[in-house]
Amino acid sequence: MPDLPTPQDAAEATLFSECWDAVLSYADLCTGGSADARPLASEAFSRGIREARAAEAETGGKSFGRRARSPRLPRIPLLLTAVRQTAVAWEAQGHGDRLVPELRLWLNSEHAERFSGPPLHRPLALRGLRDMQEPDAALLWLTEVEAMPTAAVARRLGLDPAGVTEELQQVRGVFRDRCHRNHLDTPLAEECRSYARLLDAVTRSPAADVPDDLSRHLARCVECAEAAACLKHSGGGLPSALAGGVIGWGGLAYLERRRRAVESGLSRSAADDTDEPAGWTKENGGRARIGRAGLLAVAAGVSLLALVVTLVPFGSGDDGTETAAESAGRQPVGEQVPSFDGLPSGSGSGSVGESTSSTASPKTPKSSADAGAITGTGSEKEAQGDSSSSAEEDATAPNPSEPAVCHARYDLVSEWPDGFQATVTVKSDYALDTWRVGWTFRDGQKMTQMWDGTFAQKGSRVTATAADYNKSVAAGGSLAVGFLASWHDKNSPPVDFTLNGRSCTHSS
Repeated sequence: MPDLPTPQDAAEATLFSECWDAVLSYADLCTGGSADARPLASEAFSRGIREARAAEAETGGKSFGRRARSPRLPRIPLLLTAVRQTAVAWEAQGHGDRLVPELRLWLNSEHAERFSGPPLHRPLALRGLRDMQEPDAALLWLTEVEAMPTAAVARRLGLDPAGVTEELQQVRGVFRDRCHRNHLDTPLAEECRSYARLLDAVTRSPAADVPDDLSRHLARCVECAEAAACLKHSGGGLPSALAGGVIGWGGLAYLERRRRAVESGLSRSAADDTDEPAGWTKENGGRARIGRAGLLAVAAGVSLLALVVTLVPFGSGDDGTETAAESAGRQPVGEQVPSFDGLPSGSGSGSVGESTSSTASPKTPKSSADAGAITGTGSEKEAQGDSSSSAEEDATAPNPSEPAVCHARYDLVSEWPDGFQATVTVKSDYALDTWRVGWTFRDGQKMTQMWDGTFAQKGSRVTATAADYNKSVAAGGSLAVGFLASWHDKNSPPVDFTLNGRSCTHSS
């Protein structure tokens, strides 16, 4: 793996630090263990920065106006794309075992081919974002996907804070215009082309009703459904359309992870800090680089914050809402920013061919096959009111005659023709040393991915098991898991929630 690039100035050093946080977060989703996340992120970061600098050299770093076409993506989506490209390279080089199985299946499917195939068949959001002027695209991405507050985005992009909201509305319109043009330029089937103008008209008005025939068509056609998500900005679907269309696999999980990191204050991108970061040193005529002493200080501070998040019993408020710490998710905390003044190649470089250690947070197993690695350890102290460590006990329906020991809330985050994203939050009346949450799907829904826990599904019954880092819950505290699942015909909320085999009251 080549050395990590050196920042060209202080501004780029700050940008590198913020981008690294996003790249490592996505690399952590893609890999089968924490030790693999850092080398994947490092290699992807080097690849992406080389591509960005080559594009800048081609254009001479000049801007062509706020509404002109740009030849490249903004830094963060460009680097996230580099993570996907690096994962493709790992798979081709025989290192695919270091990636999660779900990603490997996706990389070898027709879904992945769309991102590298003919330009006119690539996802519409990717084409639309690339066709925008880079400052506009950066404003859209940072606000919609990275979930940064508008004031922080304005500082980062040098915009007037008072006018950034209006500017964002204009940029959304530019993105919609680019996507509409690209949709019409796509080689569409005759049926799709007959619906193109109707789709444009319907998505322009938030109050417009979707005709039944168009609705049926959107349920069958992937390209037109993508176009609808990019064109209709009301209803909160734009972030999902951007993340899924630009990142590809794991886009929705990345989206939720970044939002929860910002809410909990663990995201470097949302930090309200206008001063020069501590730890920079000047060399070679004032050129800035990140000092190693500064990195150690930052790492110590972030590690302390991670320890507090892990150990302090954060509960939910009286109104049942989550606290910021509960929504922190599996964001890698305690992971220090790498030194960008050149890491030595060879030993310790984190190259693909060798296993490296990592200081990232404990890793959530990525598949249901890993559930047994967490449950059934025998030596662990069981939660209050639980005498067995087997997740299979949750396969039975709860006893309604028992008093409830917990309160569950089900939130449907987003839904599309054959899948959905949801969150289950459980408030426990008792302190827990570990936990298993069970529920029953009523319409044959099938789990595909989970974060902040692992899952096992037997028929309609699902059991979510704690990750290593979130087993403990204080009395009156809450736990939460997010997941992706598929559905057909109907997608009713689940029922029969349990905590460690005992009944929960629930709301949806």
